[in-house]
Amino acid sequence: MELQRVNTDLDDDSNSGDSTEDGYCKETDSEKVTINGQYADEGDAESQRFLTNGIDGKKKLDEYADEHHPGTTSFGMSVFNLSNAIMGSGILGLSYAMANTGIILFVVLLLGVAILSLYSVHLLLKTAKEGGSLIYEKLGEKAFGWPGKYAAFISITMQNIGAMSSYLFIVKYELPEVIRTFMNLEENSGEWYLNGNYLVIFVSVGIILPLSLLKNLGYLGYTSGFSLSCMVFFVSVVIYKKTQIPCPLPLLDPHSANLTSNNTYHLHPLMIQNYTIDSGVNFMMDYNQGETAGIGEHKDNNHGSGVEFEAHTDDKCQPKLFVFNSQTAYAIPILAFAFVCHPEVLPIYSELKSRSRRKMQNISNVSITAMLVMYLFAALFGYLTFYGEVQDELLHTYTKVYKFDTLLLCVRVAVLVAVTLTVPIVLFPIRSSLTTLLFPGRPFSLLRHFLIAFVLLAFNNTLVIFVPTIKDIFGFIGASAATMLIFILPAAFYLRIVKKEPFRSPQKIGALVFLIVGFIFMIGSMALIITDWIQNSTSSRHH
Repeated sequence: MELQRVNTDLDDDSNSGDSTEDGYCKETDSEKVTINGQYADEGDAESQRFLTNGIDGKKKLDEYADEHHPGTTSFGMSVFNLSNAIMGSGILGLSYAMANTGIILFVVLLLGVAILSLYSVHLLLKTAKEGGSLIYEKLGEKAFGWPGKYAAFISITMQNIGAMSSYLFIVKYELPEVIRTFMNLEENSGEWYLNGNYLVIFVSVGIILPLSLLKNLGYLGYTSGFSLSCMVFFVSVVIYKKTQIPCPLPLLDPHSANLTSNNTYHLHPLMIQNYTIDSGVNFMMDYNQGETAGIGEHKDNNHGSGVEFEAHTDDKCQPKLFVFNSQTAYAIPILAFAFVCHPEVLPIYSELKSRSRRKMQNISNVSITAMLVMYLFAALFGYLTFYGEVQDELLHTYTKVYKFDTLLLCVRVAVLVAVTLTVPIVLFPIRSSLTTLLFPGRPFSLLRHFLIAFVLLAFNNTLVIFVPTIKDIFGFIGASAATMLIFILPAAFYLRIVKKEPFRSPQKIGALVFLIVGFIFMIGSMALIITDWIQNSTSSRHH
């Protein structure tokens, strides 16, 4: 539907008290009328009452129209953006999670988390309709005053800064290895272009910052689509490699010739630990070049005969349906946070063309379902390749098996591209939150838009370069912030803002149960992380 554009200065006097989110401009009465017509034409009774509370629907709709301009982003681009926000480095650890839960338990947990995430988005969208705002902080303020406002701001900021840091850590540790492999260098020669600290700065300034300067999130739909195609390539290679790697895994003497059947791969002695006692979950690339022992407990250390295979046991290469060990509890938070996209839901919703709650819910359904399928295939075939020997980072496991492989090198590049192109999506909600909090009611400013993005990237780069243990700190903070965004805040805002449903209605009871589950998840995840820290510090002191 074509909208007439007129000078918004005519309405400055009457709308001076309204606030705008960064990147959104005010509208005139003619635009408001057009929006009203949009929802009336949809024929959806719920859309016609969009953002009303049953008292003064026209007033609520007008407030909403002042807050955001009519969306221009298509359904497909919105799906790409939301899917890219969901898809992160966590996919690299799902095979490890399956190895520590078993196939059936993993599938049940993954399906359960996907359904809970969809329900969470449903609560959030319904709260936005009743609350008359598409800004998370404003919903928090309407529900609980300034504590709710700052709870939303802190949760979004900490969760997304933690996610940005994890992506930049991957760039820091993985990109030098990719360049070294391309240049056929046996080890890092110390050149500046093999220094991860320099490379992460170059990537941030040359790629991430320019993409972060786009005015609207919808423009990133193209890069999000490309990022998702890279992850589809990653999943495809994981499936393909299942047919190439035998079980038990082969070993080669490092001094022997290449003795693989097709003379393509260079296999070398490796140690792939089962990580059932002393290892926490770590998705960062961790290159320990000193690991050159055999797989498992190799009784015979004679590697002089060339190709060797680990001792075959009855169940070593058999998939397990249910697994319970010390690491099973760590797999549950991995799955629980696999679908975190809630900070991006409302910004994407606000830019959706011909927006309605039902349309945005459909976008969430498509995105979460697509990511569910990708997660399932990546986890299943990664697990069926290495079984109980899979490491907590799948690509790292492959690089331990293959000294050099062109296809795996392309996969590493694809993962690098994917996580790099995800950073601007994650940065956008933080900047919107800061703008809403610090500059309410201000018109869009390109200089402010740039400065906030620059400061956020500079801050994240500083953490990644100078504070290598920050990933552990953000693991703790992320566990609480992600739980707040998935479970606690949507349920709490819904219970407080949606007044027309009685408290004993199925909807309110469901939201209350969801809230309680969120608190259990948060306490449990934080307890696991703290316990792991204590165990690691104790073991390090003993050594």
